[in-house]
Amino acid sequence: MSAYLLYTFLAGLVALILFINVKYPCFLDELRYSIIVIGIGIRTGKFKKQKPYYTVLDRFLEQVKNLPNKTFIIFEGRTFTYSYADKESNKVARALQKHTDLKEGDIAALLIGNEPDFVWLWLALAKLGCTAALLNTNIRSKSLLHCFSCCEAKVLVAGADLRGVVAEVLPGLKTSGVRVFVLGQDTGVEGIETLSGNIQEASDQPLSVQLRANIKASTPALYIYTSGTTGLPKAACVSHLKMWYASYVQSFAGVKSNDILYLYLPLYHSAGFLMGLAGAIDRGLTIVLKRKFSASQFWDDCRKYDVTVIQYIGEIMRYLCNAPKKDNEKNHKVRVAMGNGIRVDAWTEFLDRFGKIHICECYGSTEGNIGFINYIGKVGAIVFLLLFFTMAYPHALIRYDTEKEEPVKDSKGFCIEVPRGETGLLVAKIGERSQFQGYAKNKQQTEKKILKDVFVKGDRYFNSGDLLLIDRDGFVFFQDRIGDTFRWKGENVATTEVADHLLMVDCIEEANVYGVKVPGHEGRIGMAALKLKGNMDFDCRATHQHVKNFLPSYARPKFIRLQAALDVTGTYKQTKGKLAEEGFNPSIVKDALFFLDDSKGYIPMTQDLYDSIAEGKLRL
Repeated sequence: MSAYLLYTFLAGLVALILFINVKYPCFLDELRYSIIVIGIGIRTGKFKKQKPYYTVLDRFLEQVKNLPNKTFIIFEGRTFTYSYADKESNKVARALQKHTDLKEGDIAALLIGNEPDFVWLWLALAKLGCTAALLNTNIRSKSLLHCFSCCEAKVLVAGADLRGVVAEVLPGLKTSGVRVFVLGQDTGVEGIETLSGNIQEASDQPLSVQLRANIKASTPALYIYTSGTTGLPKAACVSHLKMWYASYVQSFAGVKSNDILYLYLPLYHSAGFLMGLAGAIDRGLTIVLKRKFSASQFWDDCRKYDVTVIQYIGEIMRYLCNAPKKDNEKNHKVRVAMGNGIRVDAWTEFLDRFGKIHICECYGSTEGNIGFINYIGKVGAIVFLLLFFTMAYPHALIRYDTEKEEPVKDSKGFCIEVPRGETGLLVAKIGERSQFQGYAKNKQQTEKKILKDVFVKGDRYFNSGDLLLIDRDGFVFFQDRIGDTFRWKGENVATTEVADHLLMVDCIEEANVYGVKVPGHEGRIGMAALKLKGNMDFDCRATHQHVKNFLPSYARPKFIRLQAALDVTGTYKQTKGKLAEEGFNPSIVKDALFFLDDSKGYIPMTQDLYDSIAEGKLRL
């Protein structure tokens, strides 16, 4: 009788689940998501109770103990096990310990590309209880010095291939008393020390946990640089707790311990480091590490190394879709793709061309206090909002005036939440569970990202700077960015920084930099409206040479527009909206236009050039 009742109950339960799933197709996905969230909450709660705090490094050491001989990193034909990585990072830590005065709480900057040494150095710094500041390897000159100084690092370690870049700013570093090291046997530059020899001589024995005995959940684990409206990069503080949260993307994406991750995104960015490297360590993955993305080698690498998980940014997916078609495009083992910024057309085409791959689209920012994951897989969306998530992490979409560049307020002076179906500015409440730690040594810019008295007196919200939309079904879609920053090829470009560099060119009196949309491309590409000095012509060669010397490739204005006077508002702010809308079409814009040809420099923009770009014949 009892068996009969049990079977009846189970049958009824199965029938109920099937009914709910038919009535609410997303039910099982929501249930799975909720279970993962609860599990993560319990797990991170346990970490907080441990002293010192249980970090990603501790998880790595656990993997070393359990999986010593498992391949951790594959790089350019070489294989490195978890055990090897542990011992090598011990040697690096001891070399740094002996030849510098680095101690717990100190900051060291890394200027290294995607290579195993980057990983060993970060692990070494973590073992010493230090915070690593991850410098963008594309930045130069003034920006590089700024990035270094704003986090007050004591030591800089650079890759052997970046010796010349460091030499350019060496006087500025030495003025601050910074120890400068490069990897390699011979620096060839007075004032720069080599680290490789010291590493080879060091012991690989484990270091005492007492070196990091005071680590807490809120302790800075990393400084990752992000562009903003100030014109120079800012060092976003990533705590150990936030590092864990970002690594959990792999859990939601369904990544398993036997997966192989293809990692080509820069390790100095949060996507590559937090979602990629940290997540892989947590799940004990094998990583195929690549110096940079190559569309022509992408799928061949995936097949060669049996890759099962890839990362992306929107533009990467479009590059893959734009590549010439081949017969073996679906002949691979990739089953999961994690990333952000993919548009609907590229999403659909990617699945059609390369097979049934689960795309896990995410949303978030390095410094932000909220993030979304499209766990359901709805094409084009960044998340399906659940009530419990909104309650746990309070946030809202508020009405925003893009012309005045400020939130719209009601008669009482509070912000107005937009209804579903209307675009609004995402703001997230700052609280115990959703902290905003801001930027290193930059109180002014930290305060700029905080909105106060949003819905009631005394509340504080993080201003994401992003416009989103929630449809009637509860799916959230990214719409656009606000302010003086646009995104191109996965990089944020600060318009004021670009404008400042343009103003150094002798012929330029005023510069208004903005991003313009290009058919077939994600994000916006750089364009500048210029007012020239009296009686001077546009110096194409000098302008090209200057942006080439001082700006990374993704930040160089691809189009130039010459104007007799730049449009401004009543408060003398430069207007960008109309300029961005008009773009760079010679049939619409009557001002003189120029196009940046990488081999020839700035050349006159013609209708034929425009047509080639619009039709996708000319690659940008």
